[in-house]
Amino acid sequence: MKSTTPFTENLAVVARDIGNGFFEITHSSFALLGLAVMFATITVVAQPDIRQAGEVQLMTWLQDRQEIISGLVSGTPAERATAISLKELPKSQAALAQWLGRKYNRAPEAMGALVEEAFESGNRARIDPHLILAVMAVESGFNPFSQSPVGAQGLMQVMTHIHIDKFESFGGKMAAFDPRTNIKIGVQILKECISRAGSVEGGLRFYVGAGNLDEDNGYSEKVIAEQGRLQAVSAGSPPPINALAQTLLRRLENKS
Repeated sequence: MKSTTPFTENLAVVARDIGNGFFEITHSSFALLGLAVMFATITVVAQPDIRQAGEVQLMTWLQDRQEIISGLVSGTPAERATAISLKELPKSQAALAQWLGRKYNRAPEAMGALVEEAFESGNRARIDPHLILAVMAVESGFNPFSQSPVGAQGLMQVMTHIHIDKFESFGGKMAAFDPRTNIKIGVQILKECISRAGSVEGGLRFYVGAGNLDEDNGYSEKVIAEQGRLQAVSAGSPPPINALAQTLLRRLENKS
């Protein structure tokens, strides 16, 4: 009977760990292919230092896969959903969620989560949450999967390919379709635009890409009008019948 060499022992240990790790982590054919390739590489390499490095790399890969899969399935479906009971919100925010749900034909619980995020992000950025919600209303009609012909994506129609660096800490560009992430990044961009322009109206023009144009096709007026309606709902009052006209009237009065 032949004696077992250290190399054979190492392979046996790695093979056992691979087997356990594979069945615990995933049944994906892609994962199986990757494991097979890496295992074959370790088998044919004779140098101890290279073999050891390969074993370490393989086990690191297994551990990373375990963390990814665990992260995807952690929590209950209710905990992973972008929705919230309106009972958990302040009265004014719950009223906004109800009103927006009726106006845009969205589930009030889903709208509640968006309202909550708008208030949290707005308070951090020192931007009126009603303005953030108004941008979402005009940009996407509260459709988190909306995409424009030029590539603006999600609730706040963020130009993902331009602001790709902002998505890195959230897992990459696909996070643009995660409602809460899209709001966070959209608010960051909106704040930058307002700071650059020196006013909300100017910031909205930059946000829509009309900062250097003579007019923005009424975009800023639409957003500000919707902001006025949302502020009225939040305060417990009926929304203005013609908020746009009232906004324009206030602007004229301020200039006089």
